[in-house]
Amino acid sequence: MNDTIDAHAGGLKFPCLFPLKVMGANTDGLYPAVHAILKKHVPDLDSATFTSRRSSGGKYLSITATFTAQSRDQLNAIYQELNDHELVLMTL
Repeated sequence: MNDTIDAHAGGLKFPCLFPLKVMGANTDGLYPAVHAILKKHVPDLDSATFTSRRSSGGKYLSITATFTAQSRDQLNAIYQELNDHELVLMTL
């Protein structure tokens, strides 16, 4: 696979390790939803790279997953699907 630099991706060089953070309400459905969306776009996703943290009040949950991003199009599709999900409040 050829490494490419995408000027529209903030100078990211693909493929690259990419940490993605998702925040939402601390519900039982958030983690499985995030995992399913990422698995759809990143077939070799390693669940061991997932970390999660509750807010101090316990109302919100942040999930971070690090994976090898292949292209800006892949990242755009992931962000779009995550942001369209009803349980997701924000992505970084």
